[in-house]
Amino acid sequence: MAAATAGRAGPIDQACVRSDRAADPQLCACIQQVADMTLTGPDQKMAARFFSDPAKAQEVRQSSRSTYRAFWQRYVAFGSTAESVCAK
Repeated sequence: MAAATAGRAGPIDQACVRSDRAADPQLCACIQQVADMTLTGPDQKMAARFFSDPAKAQEVRQSSRSTYRAFWQRYVAFGSTAESVCAK
């Protein structure tokens, strides 16, 4: 996939690049492009929090709140898509 639009990095791209996982900027940009296609803005902001707060992901995944359950289904689909599209 092409790199993210110059000058515009989304919340997942920003979190990915800043993470302590030493992520490849091109990979982060690809993941953001998939997020732009599959997640809403608020979904992206929540997912971006997982980079700095992995416990939040666990909290959301285990929540009984219907909004979190619905988000988690979208997030899992996003992750699967990003994995297949952005794999090197």
